Amino acid sequence: MLELGLKVLASYLLGALIGSLIVGQLRGGVDIRTMGSGNAGGTNALRTQGPWFAATVMVIDIGKGWIAAALLPSLQASWLEADPMIDRTWLAVACATAVVVGHVYPVWYGFRGGKGAATLIGVVLGLSPAAALPVFAVWLVAVMVWGMVGLATMLAVASYSVYLLATQGTPNIALLTFGIGMTIFVMYTHRANIARMREGTENRVRRLWLLRPR
Repeated sequence: MLELGLKVLASYLLGALIGSLIVGQLRGGVDIRTMGSGNAGGTNALRTQGPWFAATVMVIDIGKGWIAAALLPSLQASWLEADPMIDRTWLAVACATAVVVGHVYPVWYGFRGGKGAATLIGVVLGLSPAAALPVFAVWLVAVMVWGMVGLATMLAVASYSVYLLATQGTPNIALLTFGIGMTIFVMYTHRANIARMREGTENRVRRLWLLRPR
């Protein structure tokens, strides 16, 4: 259990390193949580600070998700032996969950982080690399059809579980549990977006909204 506890804690602390707030500090103390939508994620970074700022944020947030899901579970040290009682896939899922939770509720920043989308991209790349392309395709098509990043993100996360069910005769229960759990979690983090969708006031990305009414 020592391995599980330490690696989950390390994943959470890694997730709590928020890309937009790190880059903002390096740029003279910019805190995008006080700007735009108030979210510390890539979309608000793009809207308030521009493409280069947002690209750097995405690299950090995606990268930490990949590290937590792909590298940390297999990391070994002389003082930390692999626990034979812990299934490796469940360990990877636990680390993946912790890094996303850390991004949304970062201890370093008063538990006010992003919504977990970019970190989830990195997590999917770490857990199921083959799923990354179809999941991204769902996100892109949804943005093109409806123009709403929040809706596209929720549909893309949900499509991960659909992908597992469609491509695996017997889906890996750990990965499927993670996919379903993250779908519920991302819907919760996007609850404000859902409320705005119901009211018809949700922001749209017009450059990507190719099927918008003319």
